[in-house]
Amino acid sequence: MPKGTKPAPPQQANLQEMWGKNKSKVTKVEQEQPADLQEGPSEGSKRKQSPRAPDGVEPDKRPKAKRRRVVESDEEAPEPSTATKPPEPHTITTNGESSPKKKPKRISPTTRNEKSKGKQAMPPAEDDKEDSEMLSASSEEEDEAVASEGEEELGEEEAQQNAAAALQRTSEVDIAGGWKVGQPVPYAALAKVFALIEATTKRLEKTSLLTSFLLLVIRRRGEDDTTSLLQTVYLCINRLSPDYIGVELGIGESLLVKAIGESTGRSIAVVKADLKKEGDLGLVAQNSKNSQKTLFKPKALTVPFVFANLKEIALSTGHSSQNKKVSIITKLLAACQGEEAKYIIRSLEGKLRIGNAERTVLVALAHAIVLEEQERNNKRLNKEKLTARLEQATEIIKSVYSELPSYDLVIPALLEGGVDSLRDQCKLTPGVPLKPMLAKPTKAIGEVLDRFENKRFTCEYKYDGERAQVHKLEDGTVGVFSRNSEDMSKKYPDLMDQLPNCMKDTAKSFVIDAEAVAIDRTNGKLMPFQELSRRKRKDVKVEDIQVRVCLFAFDLLYLNGEPLLHKSFLDRRELLKEHFKIVPGEFDFAKSSDCDTVDEIQTFLEESVKDGCEGLMVKMLESEASFYEPSRRSVNWLKLKKDYLAGVGDSLDLVVVGGYYGKGKRTNVYGAFLLACYDADGEEYQTICKIGTGFSEEALQSHYDTLKPLELTKPRGDIKVGGAKPDIWFEPKVVWEVLTADLSLSPVYTAAQGLVEERGISLRFPRFIRIRDDKGADDATGPEQVNEVHSEFCCASLPFVKQIAEMYERQVLAQSKGGKKKGDGNDEFW
Repeated sequence: MPKGTKPAPPQQANLQEMWGKNKSKVTKVEQEQPADLQEGPSEGSKRKQSPRAPDGVEPDKRPKAKRRRVVESDEEAPEPSTATKPPEPHTITTNGESSPKKKPKRISPTTRNEKSKGKQAMPPAEDDKEDSEMLSASSEEEDEAVASEGEEELGEEEAQQNAAAALQRTSEVDIAGGWKVGQPVPYAALAKVFALIEATTKRLEKTSLLTSFLLLVIRRRGEDDTTSLLQTVYLCINRLSPDYIGVELGIGESLLVKAIGESTGRSIAVVKADLKKEGDLGLVAQNSKNSQKTLFKPKALTVPFVFANLKEIALSTGHSSQNKKVSIITKLLAACQGEEAKYIIRSLEGKLRIGNAERTVLVALAHAIVLEEQERNNKRLNKEKLTARLEQATEIIKSVYSELPSYDLVIPALLEGGVDSLRDQCKLTPGVPLKPMLAKPTKAIGEVLDRFENKRFTCEYKYDGERAQVHKLEDGTVGVFSRNSEDMSKKYPDLMDQLPNCMKDTAKSFVIDAEAVAIDRTNGKLMPFQELSRRKRKDVKVEDIQVRVCLFAFDLLYLNGEPLLHKSFLDRRELLKEHFKIVPGEFDFAKSSDCDTVDEIQTFLEESVKDGCEGLMVKMLESEASFYEPSRRSVNWLKLKKDYLAGVGDSLDLVVVGGYYGKGKRTNVYGAFLLACYDADGEEYQTICKIGTGFSEEALQSHYDTLKPLELTKPRGDIKVGGAKPDIWFEPKVVWEVLTADLSLSPVYTAAQGLVEERGISLRFPRFIRIRDDKGADDATGPEQVNEVHSEFCCASLPFVKQIAEMYERQVLAQSKGGKKKGDGNDEFW
C-alpha cells in the first residue's frame, strides 16, 4: 500500500475473534476457490501487520493467487489462569500473553481469508458471513450448513476468554477516578474512547473498546435511568434522534471557524490558516483550545449537557439562528479540555471520522448488555452458554432494530426488560419507518432461473420512480417516508390527498412498500425519474404541482396491529389486494407475472421497458425465503434491468469532490469533475474517476451553479485524494448516478485501495446519468461494490467498504473464466 494511505478498517466477524487470544479447533478444509469467490462485501481488505496485534491474528502465508477457507484461528495459547478464571467485574488484572503456536489455519464461513505478504484482512460483520457465502459455494444450502458448523466450534473454545477480556478493558476506557453511580457520564470519558477507537484500524479492537465503555455506562447509571445510555449511543453514531425525525447536524465551516475564533481569542484568518495546514477543523479547535491560557478550570462537560446543546443547535432556525448557534458553540468550546474540542467540532460538522460504523455500535451494545446482565445476576456462565447468549443477544438486537429503527424505543425497552423480552416490546410500528429490503442485480435471465430453480417466483415491473413507504396509524394519521427514512409527507401533499381514496374500510392501520412514479394524467403514460426530480422538495402546494404522481404498491408489511414480515410474499400480496383498491392515475398494484421460462421473462421484460419501466424485479413467492428482510439486500429479490442484458451494468452513486476548469466552449464552467465513493467504515471519500462526458451545455451551467457555493481551497480531511489533482475541491454534498463500461486498476485513484492490490480501482468511460437528490453523500456506492461490478458488469448501490473491490474481482473472474455465477446475498445494513 502506498505510503501515507489509510487502509479501511476491518470488520467484526464474531465474538471469538473480537475478544479471544486462544486457539480454535480445526475443521474440515473446503476445496480451494479463486480469491474473488472468497471475499464478501465487508471483508477482504489488506492490512499492514503491526508490531503487536492485539487480536492475535497473524497474516496468512499462503500464495496470493489461491486461498483456503477455514475456521479462523487466533493462534495464541491462553494463560492457564486467565483461561480458567475471569477477573471480577471491577478488578483490573494483568493481561498476560503467551507466545504464538503455529497451527494449520482454516477459514470458516464465519470468517474470511487474509491477504498474504504481511497484510491481513479482518472478518466481515456477522450477517455478511451468510450472504457472501453464496458466491463461493456450489449452493446456498451447502454454505449455510458449513457456516453453522464453523460458528459452533469457535464458540466452544473462546466464549469465557471473550468475557474476561471485555471486563479487563473497562479500566483502559475509564477516566482517572471514574464517575459515581447515578452521576452524568463525563464527556471526557466519551472523548477518550473516541480517541482510542480512532487510533486503531482494527475493527475487532474498536468493538471491544466500545463494548467496555458501554458496559461502564450501564453499570453506573442511576435507577430507572435510560437516558445516559441512549444519549451515549446517539453521540457514538453522531446523531441526535431517529432518522425520520429529521434532526441533523452538519454546521457549515465558516460558522465553526467563527465560533473557534471567538472562543479562543484568535482571528478568523489565523484559524483558516491553521485549517489549511491541518485539513481537520477538529484538530484546529483542539490545538487552539490547548494553547489558550485560562485563569480557572472550567466545569467539566457531561454527555447530557453536550447532547442537549447539540440538539439546540440543530433545532435553531430563523433570522437570529446563526448568532445563537455561534453562541452555543462558543460556550461548549470554552468548557472543553483535552481532546473534547476536537470531537465536539467534528460532531457539529456531521463527521466523527473515527471509523465507527453503526453496526459496530449495535454489536457492542448487545455484548455490554449480556455482560452486565451476568454481573447483576451474579452468575458466571460456562463457555458454551456464554457464547450462545452473546450471539443470541446480538441477533435479537440487530433484528429488532432493523424492524424498529429507533433507539428512543429500543434502548429503554432493553434496559427495563432485558434482551429476552425485547421482541415482544419492540415490533414494527406504523409511524416508525424501517429500512427497506433491497434487491441484488443480475445480468442474465438464465441466472434468475438458476437462482429460483424448482421454486415459485414472480416478476414485477421495476418502476422508475422514488421508493415510498406509506404508514397509517390507528388514529388515522398518514405519513410517507423515503428509503432513507426521510418524511416526504410535505413533499407529496397530492399523494397525501390521494391515499384515502385507495384504502378500504378494513385497513385501519398499515405499512405498505411502494414506488411513487411521475405520470401523465392525460394519457396514463409513466414518466422517467428525471420528471419526478423536477418537483419542489419544500413548501409544496397542491395547486402549484405540475408533475403528478401515481403510487404503485408492491408489498404490505403491517396490517391492523399485526406485522407481516414473517408471512410469505404470496400471503402479503393477497392481503394487499384485499384491503386496497385501484384508483386510475393515483394508486395501482405493481404489475406482475408468474413466469416460468426464459421466453416468458424476456417477453415480460420487454413489455416493462415499453411501458416506461427500468426492468423487472424477480421475487420468491413462498417459504421463509420470501419473508421481508428489512435493511438487507437479498438474493431472494433480484433486479433485472435492460442495461444489465446489454452488458453495461447497473449505475453507481458517486459524490462530486473536485472540479476541473473548462476550456473552449466550456470556459467559465467546470469542464470535468472528480468523483468519489464513500467508505462507511473509514468515514472517508475515496476518489474513483474523472468524468467529463454526458453533459449538455445547460447541464454544465446547472452543475456550476450548484457546486460553486461548495468550493474549497483544499480537500477536506476525510477525502482520500491519491494522485488526483483537480483545479478546485468541493464539499462532498452532491451525489450523481454514473454508468461505466468497465473498471480497471489505477495508481491515481484510491477507491478500494489495498483490497485487491496496492493500486486503487477506477471507472473506464464513466457517463453521467442524473443527480440523485434522494441520496446523501453517505449513501454513495461503497468501495467494495466496484469490485463486484467489474466481474459481472453490474452492481447494487451498497454503502459498505469492500463492494468496489468485490466488483473488480468478480469482473476479473468473469473475464478469465467466462463463467457464470449466481448472485450473492450481501447484507445492506449489517
